[in-house]
Order: sequence, then structure tokens, then C-alpha cells
Amino acid sequence: MQNHPARLNRRKRDGGELTRDEIRDFVTGVVDGSLGDAQLGAFLMAVCCNGMTPTETVELTLAMRDSGRVLRHDAVPRAKVDKHSTGGVGDKVSLLLAPLVAAAGVAVPMISGRGLGHTGGTIDKLAAIPGYRTDLSCERFQQVLQECGYAMAGASAEIAPADRRMYSTRDVTGTVESIPLITASILSKKLAEGIDGLVMDVKAGRAAFMQREEDAVALMESIVAVGRAAGVKVAALLTDMDHPLGRGLGNALEVTEILQALDGDCPDDLREVTLALGAEMLLLAGVATDLPAARATLEQLWRDGVVKQCFRHNLEVQGGDPRVLDDASLLGRAPHVVAIKAARPGFVADVDPLELGHVIVDLGGGRRQPTDAVDPHVGVVLAKTLGEAITTGEALAFVHARTAAAAAAASKRVAAAMPIGDKRRRRGALVKRRMA
Repeated sequence: MQNHPARLNRRKRDGGELTRDEIRDFVTGVVDGSLGDAQLGAFLMAVCCNGMTPTETVELTLAMRDSGRVLRHDAVPRAKVDKHSTGGVGDKVSLLLAPLVAAAGVAVPMISGRGLGHTGGTIDKLAAIPGYRTDLSCERFQQVLQECGYAMAGASAEIAPADRRMYSTRDVTGTVESIPLITASILSKKLAEGIDGLVMDVKAGRAAFMQREEDAVALMESIVAVGRAAGVKVAALLTDMDHPLGRGLGNALEVTEILQALDGDCPDDLREVTLALGAEMLLLAGVATDLPAARATLEQLWRDGVVKQCFRHNLEVQGGDPRVLDDASLLGRAPHVVAIKAARPGFVADVDPLELGHVIVDLGGGRRQPTDAVDPHVGVVLAKTLGEAITTGEALAFVHARTAAAAAAASKRVAAAMPIGDKRRRRGALVKRRMA
């Protein structure tokens, strides 16, 4: 590093502003190791406490993007648009959204992550499909995108390597919540994909990373502003995560739900969020003139089976077994499946997504630490959702577990997370706010 880290940290500690060259020098030190862990931790804490100016956040994002390889897709003439979600329980949207938007003529280069904590990750869900490869080189990623219209892969070491170290350090220094750092982390990887546009799905609610709506809105505003300053078209939706999305919770169970959705059997909430995000992507790509027209296009492609054909093509290109489209049992199944039955009649008064997310982690379907292995077959399938009527002895949900003891323990927790009341409760709006 050309600049002494202590001097830069003191300036951020005291509320000062760093220049473009100082930020780039700092990020270089993150990548080449010349910046020590203590110095990086001090910088992250100073930013967390004092924030960054909009200009600083843009420069940090671009420096992190440029710390590794920035892809170009010159052989793909279509507009390139991606979507990113801040994560939630049952959020399987990407698996359905990518082929849906690709079927409409938009290229979707999607680099995703694995799950950590109670939120699932797209890469873990794809790993539940026999043979599916997400460990693509940059060259192979580009080939897949060119061949079938969308590509889904995990982040390689070549993409925004500065974020890899900064992300892990944020986790152990209590600086995860910083909006400038979150913005730079998300956008550095997304901008490195070689995209023309990005649609953000920022979730708010009990099982969201940003539980308070005002925090989620602040993150939306930051990402939209920084993305646009970096030269990319950006739109954002604020969506509900006070309840799970869809009915399948757990990797193979969520893939099963996607396979059913491709044939038209899709939960209303999953359909609504997918179409809302897809319509925004078509608008950014310039292939639709307004949201109603974009939505109508997507619905027609879905009904006509074009989306399923696109999904099948991607499966074949990325090594997945296309037979799962006709036989979801090829995904496998947990040894113990237990029905949770209602003790009384009434209406489902709540479906606590945070508790259900923790149940899945404890069953082995999620991670507490990045190195934890994931069991793709365990999880929960909701037979009833918020506000639905239920009779005594009718199934509330089904627990899929590795052992009988794990199934029994999880069943008690799921029942407690889904109380039955006398009054019907209805879910609020799924899309709470739009920035475009």
C-alpha cells in the first residue's frame, strides 16, 4: 500500500472522506495481503460507525469490482440483466425467474451464493439437482450464457476477490449491517458479471436481513443510486419476508416446487413476486414498454411451456439430469417424512419464517458456518399457509428429516410456529415499494 492504513483509518474514524486513489489503494491492500486483519477490521468499524459519502460508496464498489475479473459478453447481442435478492426463507425465485426472463429474449448472467444462517442460497438449491454444475470457469459461464440465454454459477475466486475477504471480516467484526458495505459487497460482484441492468429484490420482515422497512428502503436507495452512478440501469422492489415464500422450504423441496411451477402449479405468492421482478427486468432490457405488457409477455411464455423448454436446455448445458422435469423423485427424499396434524379447527394464524428457517438449519438443511455440509433433502413443506382454514387432524405441514428423532423434535417447533386461531388473517402486500 502507498498510503499508511492507520492514517486512512483515523480519517474515517473522525468522519473524513477518502479519495478515489486512497480507496483503490486500500482495496489493493485487501487483495494482496499487505493490509493486516486488524487494519481491515478497524476500517470496516469506522465505516460502520460513520458511514460513507455517496461518492465514497461508488468508488469503493468500483474498486472492489475491479479487484478481479470483469466479464464481457460481446458474443451475446441481447441485453444482459440480472436480479439479486437479499434473501429469505423459501426464496427460490431465481430458479424460476432466470428461464422466464431468458425465454422473453433477455440474457441473464446470474452469479449467486450459498446459504448461510436461516436464509437459503441459490447455489445450494441447484446442487440438489443431480449432476448440475455451478462451479463454472468464467469462460464456461460465458459459453452457457451464449448457448441457452441464462447461466447460473457460484462466484469464482476471479470475481471481486476483495469482497471475499471483506465479507468474512465483516462477519466477525460486527459490521455486517453497514449499508455502504452491503451496497459495495452486492454491487461489486453484480457489476463484474458484465450486466446492463440489475433488479434488486430487497426483503423486509421477520426473516429478512433488513427486518425494519425503513432500513430496507435505505438499502434500496443506496443500491439504486450507486448502481446507476456505476453506469448500470437499476430498479428495486421491496418485498415481504414476514412469512415464507411458497410452500417448499429446504433445497430439494424448493426445487420440486419449481418443477411443479414450470407446469403451472405455482403458489400465488411465488408467482406474484416472480412476475413482478421479471417485468422489471424486461423493462430494463428494453423488450417491453410498460409493466402490464411485460407481465403479459411473461405469463404467455409460462402458459405456452416455453419457460420449461428454456429450463430444460439450461439443465442439459450445465450437466443437470433433465429427467427431473418429468420425475421429481429423482431429486431424492429424506428417510423420515412426518405429518403435523392440527389439534383443533380454525385458521392458520401465523407462519413464522424465522423459526422455520432455524428448524431447517437444525435439520441439516442450512449452515451455521461457511464450511458446514448441507443435506439437500431435509426441510418442511407447508400444507397450509396464513389464513387458510383447517380442521382437526388435517395436515398443517410435513417435516422431512434424516432421523425419526430429528423429525419429532422439528415437528413440535413447526407446530408452535404455525398456531391456529379463530379469526382469518390475511397476508399484506407482497410488493411493498418500487424504485425505478
